[in-house]
Amino acid sequence: MIIRRTMTMLLGLALLLPGAAFADEALSAALTRQMEVNRQRYSIAGQALLVAHNGKVLFRGADGEADVERHERVTADHVFAAYSLSKLFVSVLIMQLVEQGQVDLDAPASAYVAGLPASWQAIRVREFLDHTSGVPEYFAQRQDGAASNAMAFPKDLPAVFASLADTPLQFATGTDTRYTQTNFLVLTALLEAHYGKPYAQIADERIVRKLQLGHTWLGPAALPKQGVVRSYAGKDGRLVPEQDIDWPDYAHGHAGLYLTLDDLGRFLQAVSSGELVGKATLRRLWQPRTLTNGRRGGFAAGWEYGESGAYRQVGHDGGTRVRVRVLFQDSLDGDVYVFAYLTNGSAKNVWSRVLVGSAMAVVAPDRFPAEALSESLVHYALQTPAAGDAQAQARSIRAKVALGDAKLERAINTAGYSVRENLGIDPALRVFELSTVLFPQSSNAWDSLAEAHAAKGDKDRAKALYDKAQELAAGIRANEAR
Repeated sequence: MIIRRTMTMLLGLALLLPGAAFADEALSAALTRQMEVNRQRYSIAGQALLVAHNGKVLFRGADGEADVERHERVTADHVFAAYSLSKLFVSVLIMQLVEQGQVDLDAPASAYVAGLPASWQAIRVREFLDHTSGVPEYFAQRQDGAASNAMAFPKDLPAVFASLADTPLQFATGTDTRYTQTNFLVLTALLEAHYGKPYAQIADERIVRKLQLGHTWLGPAALPKQGVVRSYAGKDGRLVPEQDIDWPDYAHGHAGLYLTLDDLGRFLQAVSSGELVGKATLRRLWQPRTLTNGRRGGFAAGWEYGESGAYRQVGHDGGTRVRVRVLFQDSLDGDVYVFAYLTNGSAKNVWSRVLVGSAMAVVAPDRFPAEALSESLVHYALQTPAAGDAQAQARSIRAKVALGDAKLERAINTAGYSVRENLGIDPALRVFELSTVLFPQSSNAWDSLAEAHAAKGDKDRAKALYDKAQELAAGIRANEAR
């Protein structure tokens, strides 16, 4: 059964973003089509998308089903589980204290939080915020990295910290990035110690009520009985219902957030416009981290940090299901994009960054060339192969894509692995083969193609390609030595 999209435009949407107005119908139609493509391509159950630019809503729509068994259509007013987007509330609350001079990011968290394990005493607030602390995870993980639904959580935060007292750090603090929920337990404890209140009350007073988020909840207990999407996961290529984890109250700083698309958009606009934290503070804190080994960390003040074209981007995901991005150039005073993409699961467990990237490609392909290229490569990978089409595609990319060779090769290689992860090995082979057409002297291009053939089980072909990659690499080293 094909589920047609549902798109709702509320008269009261001006409450969502100050000065909200909608873009032209052509863009709305293009984004509606892209959502339909995404649903069919990745077997998404239900989804909702909000795109805004400088406070103007470009698109607000929904597609698919809130409940697959009952064939309940999803709308933009449904409540979604936001998973790790919960951490953005904590990040904002910490940044507020930094702005007020109440917290020093370079001070040890133990200066604000009592009872941390001895090996954590010197770890700075900044290192917990940006997942460079090295502290271990506090719960048993399933094979997919999520929490085990059947585990018994420690009774409170002091019990969590006591249970980890003898567990070694995963790496020396500041040398690597390792995403763990434990980092945000420490930050939750810091907020509770500072305000002398439970975290849920702090978030409610300083974010939820302040922004009038009337459809936002921490924890499932208070959720309405109607209008909440059912969660799904992909298993053996099909959608299966998945029970959301009943996180303890102390975990709501990293999980357990439920909200509507409009409430999420209102929060993101409030952040990016300086309503919750001043723009000067945001510009200072939304900077890439440099690790002690010289590599760049992946987070900035608790937000994932990256770049796309001339834009910086900060955001976060909720695993494979949801993702938000705020994109800006050097200033937050103009040319700011907000993307919020919510789903309740997909049969292919498509990563949310792929979905947001596809929306960026539709909204502004010239401004976001890497995302536009990635989406075009997915389309190419899924076409029926024809003789000479790799050469034709290569010529088209050279003519249309304004990226230097190094960035172009990296973007194609990344797209190849994304296709492999989300759509399978055969479509990915087409992308990796295209890379060798574009960059025949690149050892990395041939190595990636070899790896894909090895994954498919074609050992002889893989060996020949690995040999070619090594020969090219050796030639490069010889030239550099001259």
